[in-house]
Amino acid sequence: MIWESYRRGFDAYLRLEKSLSTNSVEAYRHDLDKLTAYLEEKAISKIPSEIGLNDLQEFLKWLNTYSLNARSQMRIVSGIRAFYKYLLLENLINTDPTELLESPRIGRKLPDILSIQDIESLIAAIDLSKPEGERNKAIIETLYSCGLRVSELVNLKISNIYFRDSFVRVTGKGDKERLVPIGGKALKQINTYLHEIRSHASIKKGNEDYLFLNRRGAKLSRVMIFTILKDLAAIAGIHKKLSPHTLRHSFATHLVEGGADLRAVQEMLGHESITTTEIYTHLSREYLRDNILSHHPMYKEGWGE
Repeated sequence: MIWESYRRGFDAYLRLEKSLSTNSVEAYRHDLDKLTAYLEEKAISKIPSEIGLNDLQEFLKWLNTYSLNARSQMRIVSGIRAFYKYLLLENLINTDPTELLESPRIGRKLPDILSIQDIESLIAAIDLSKPEGERNKAIIETLYSCGLRVSELVNLKISNIYFRDSFVRVTGKGDKERLVPIGGKALKQINTYLHEIRSHASIKKGNEDYLFLNRRGAKLSRVMIFTILKDLAAIAGIHKKLSPHTLRHSFATHLVEGGADLRAVQEMLGHESITTTEIYTHLSREYLRDNILSHHPMYKEGWGE
C-alpha cells in the first residue's frame, strides 16, 4: 500500500530515536493499521500529507461502529498523533491534522490494589516444600518491595543487585536505567533462592546472569509471572483482578499513604511525568474516604437513632 514506506520510517523512528521496545512499536503500528484499514474500506486514496481533520473525525466515527470503548479509541488517537509528529519532524508534512482532533473523554480509572494483608496471604499461599516455592516467594517480595514492571522483573540480573547498599539497577521503558531501593526481606529471600535453589540448577547458556529462572534454566517469561500470581491468588482466596502490575500499584499506593514524597515515588517507579504518579494521590484519597464511610459511626446506617 502507498503508506508502507511511511510506516517503515515510523517504525525506525520509534525504535532508534525513541528507543521503544518491540511491544511498544507494535502497539503504535497497530494504531496506524486501524487508520489505513479505514482508508482502504472507504476507498480513500490519500497519502498522509493529504489527510485532513475531517478525515480523522470520520475515522473516529468509523471506530465507534466497532464498539471500541473510549479508552481503546484514545489509545489509537495517541498513536496517530505520534505518527504525525514523526512526519512533521521529518518535514514530510507541513501541517499536523491531529492538532485540533479531540480524543474521546474517559474517566480516570484508579488501579486495583492489594492490602498488606492480601500480600501476606499471597505469600502464605506459597508451597515452600517445592523448589519453585522459594523462587516464587522471592518474585513476590521483589515485585512488592521495588514496584517493578513485569518486564523489569523477568530481565533483572544478579549483577544489578547491590546487596550491601540495598539497591537494584533496573532497565525500564526506553532502556532507561534507574536505581531502586529494595527491602531487607526481599534481599534475604533472594539470597535464600540463590544459594538454596538456583545454585543447584542447570542453567541454559546465555541465562547465567538472569535472576529468576524456570525449571529448564532459562529466564522466566512475562506470561509465567501472571500464571504464578493467578494460581497463588486462587489458593489464597483473593478474588480481585490480579497481575504483576497490581503489586506495582500496591507498592506505590502504600508509599503515598505512608507519606512518601511524590517525586521520590516517581523516581522509583520510573515515570517520565509526575502526572502519571499523581494517580496514587487520588487512589489514596479514595482509600481514606472508603475507610471513613466503612468505620466512622456517623456514616453507619442508623447512627444517632
